[in-house]
Amino acid sequence: MTSKAPSSTSYLLLAPVAVLLLVFLVSSVNRSGGVSDGLGVLCTRRAVAGNYTVAPEAAEEVPNKKPELSLLVGILTMPKLRERRDIVRLAYALQPPVPAYARVDVRFVFCSVTDPVDAALVSLEIAHHGDIIVLDCTENMNNGKTYAYFSSVPRLFADAPYDYVMKTDDDAYLRVPALVEELRGKPRDDVYLGWGFNMSGDPMLFMHGMGYVMSWDLVSWVATAEEILERNDTVGPEDLMLGKWVNLAGRGKNRYDLKPRMYDLNWDMDNLRPDTVLVHTLKNNRRWATTLEYFNVTAGIKPSNLP
Repeated sequence: MTSKAPSSTSYLLLAPVAVLLLVFLVSSVNRSGGVSDGLGVLCTRRAVAGNYTVAPEAAEEVPNKKPELSLLVGILTMPKLRERRDIVRLAYALQPPVPAYARVDVRFVFCSVTDPVDAALVSLEIAHHGDIIVLDCTENMNNGKTYAYFSSVPRLFADAPYDYVMKTDDDAYLRVPALVEELRGKPRDDVYLGWGFNMSGDPMLFMHGMGYVMSWDLVSWVATAEEILERNDTVGPEDLMLGKWVNLAGRGKNRYDLKPRMYDLNWDMDNLRPDTVLVHTLKNNRRWATTLEYFNVTAGIKPSNLP
């Protein structure tokens, strides 16, 4: 009796599982107890840079030239928010290209994927988009995820470090060229930039979690600063805790407050401004649609020829 060959459908069903098994195996290396050591896995189809990149103008003309400025944008999200990631991908892809002097890479960041349905669907995203970083942690917002992200980046990109690393959220719309222009004239070291938040009269005690940028040297320091773990300073409001890290260490002296160009979209959605760098609290599709329409993201798209 001859055995029946596996169908192509069977292979399609097994493929995503295989991808996620690889992710879990690699991300489990050096796992210790219940606390993540911050080891992340860059899930891309290409080495380091991946395939979802905000492409610079005329980049093909100088493929081997080191850019004047490089930026990694990490969008913290959760595995189940697939529709949101699709919207965000399109929102970034349809932006004007960044200037030719810059390189900007955008990645989605979440912790280990444990739900089998999420695992299968996320693996399809990895295979198709190659723009996901999986961290060795349990999914959370204020229980160490931001620390896991920043402490992973220097190891993941050791061969091609960035000038700056950004953390933002999946309910924020970042206008990449505007941020690049802001960063161009800034120092490349000891930089801490975002929406400055003041408490008790302290100037810019920390940057709001909607989105902030640190220079590579600060991110590298976070990855090796034992005092952060010794104080258990990875648990708590992530933006406040990051401010605490740099403030106690006397770091981040080059601070830049981008208010009012970074802000929350208000309830009536009538506070959008043309010089926006980042707008936050886009919690539903209506708020995304209003924002994208304001910035003419869909302008010029030709209607379908179908009747």
